[in-house]
Amino acid sequence: MNYNEKKVSIAVVRRLPRYYRYLEELLKNDITRISSKELSQRMGVTASQIRQDLNCFGGFGQQGYGYNVESLYKEIGNILGLYNGYTTIIIGAGNLGRALANHTSFERRGFRLVGIFDVNREIVGKEIRGIKIMHMDDLDDFMKSNKVDIGILAIPKEGVSEVAQRLVKLGIKGLWNFSYTDLNLTGPVQVENVHLSDSLMTLSYKITQNME
Repeated sequence: MNYNEKKVSIAVVRRLPRYYRYLEELLKNDITRISSKELSQRMGVTASQIRQDLNCFGGFGQQGYGYNVESLYKEIGNILGLYNGYTTIIIGAGNLGRALANHTSFERRGFRLVGIFDVNREIVGKEIRGIKIMHMDDLDDFMKSNKVDIGILAIPKEGVSEVAQRLVKLGIKGLWNFSYTDLNLTGPVQVENVHLSDSLMTLSYKITQNME
């Protein structure tokens, strides 16, 4: 089913990964079923919110039974596209790029890293988790001969727009942008702009409010 046709709000979509994580923990603890009330108590959201969110995708619960944890876990994974075998490349092998490349949980979530690129010839040829860093000059040929779905941008904001446009022309489907500037691209590419400092500033606000 194409859930976009139902115009599911981005707020609901952003909550799905959290449901997925909590359900994964339940499975690890051999919990096979759970009610929306019990799940709400664990997650700190209302049972009504959980039911409303899941109803956007068809429900999944049974009256008097609750949710089958394994089934719901798989269904949310399917909605999120985690079983589609998406492949990724990282542009930028600096501190952030290396940290992302070493983040093995991405592969556990179904995202396979197939390439790392940088302009610094001093690090080109070195390996991160068995993947050789290539020069940006080799990007076009690599993209033409390999299936690449997602580009992870871990480069300074000054050059990110040019690189993003280049990847779009090469057929990239999505961009995960860590460049500290928002990308607004037209066409079929999907963009997720990540601002780590926003989360830190939100924490700062919470601490400040708690002190007043």
